[in-house]
Amino acid sequence: MTEKVIVSMAQISPVWLDKKATLKKVESSINEASKDKSDLVVFGESLVPGYPFWLALTEGAKWDLKINKELHSHYLKNSVDIENGDLDEICVIAKKLKIAVYLGVVERASDRGGHSLYCSLVYINKSGKICSTHRKLQPTYDERLTWAQGDGNGLKVHDLNGFKVGGLNCWENWMPLPRTALYGQGENLHIAVWPGSDHNTRDVTRFIARESRSFVVSVSSLMKKSNFPANTPYIEEILRNSPENLANGGSGISGPDGEWIIEPIVDKEGVFSCELNLNRVFEERQNFDPVGHYSRPDVTQLIVNNDRQTSVKLISKKNSKNE
Repeated sequence: MTEKVIVSMAQISPVWLDKKATLKKVESSINEASKDKSDLVVFGESLVPGYPFWLALTEGAKWDLKINKELHSHYLKNSVDIENGDLDEICVIAKKLKIAVYLGVVERASDRGGHSLYCSLVYINKSGKICSTHRKLQPTYDERLTWAQGDGNGLKVHDLNGFKVGGLNCWENWMPLPRTALYGQGENLHIAVWPGSDHNTRDVTRFIARESRSFVVSVSSLMKKSNFPANTPYIEEILRNSPENLANGGSGISGPDGEWIIEPIVDKEGVFSCELNLNRVFEERQNFDPVGHYSRPDVTQLIVNNDRQTSVKLISKKNSKNE
């Protein structure tokens, strides 16, 4: 039997720093993907409520600057609190349409006190269940001024129509050990999410596919100067320093031979779908399998800590006499 999966890439812009409005766009894109009989729809990194572009536009590294504090506060209040039910409606739609979802969010993590932000990639299965929330291990450059470091809890793969699907955020895709952690769990459909642009996706998408002998789906967001809402704090300063195009997309799909199936799509908003055949993975693994016949675990091994990290663990000692 040949296993197949239809994957949709939702290359859209956020309603920047507006969680509720952006989630409505996500819902609309999921509905559009279902019209293509999609099994999986993927959204870009930190789409909800948007990438922290202001850090590069407002002297983000300057110490104790009021503009950065106020924008961070605004960002936090519009971030996604999963435990509080912010993604419940997305889960309901996924279950109703029987479609899996990979969604990039900025997560306000209740299990870390609720005041720090994580760049998280959430996987929701066809039954509407959140199966993993992968918090970006290492925020990149100026991202470290607003996002905290994640952990290995979300380094998981999931069954989907015979495939094993896993995902990483942006430059994590350049990190060989997190990639290997997914390969070792049987990943053969790799999801790479990005804030945008084709300069990120054009090389690494094909590289990972060639290295892993897997399908690789890179999905980016879009962001133009005109997408900044007028009610954004310090909007005048942001617009004064902003280029016209901050993220041009670049979503694309590579096959397990490292060749393009869909070349990077630039400056075009929409939902783009493609059917993938698992048999192509089996064919390419014949001569190379990075964690199978072309590995030497007797010489090198990877150890992964997949515990969810937390600063406080509450232990309650029950007194049977008072029960």
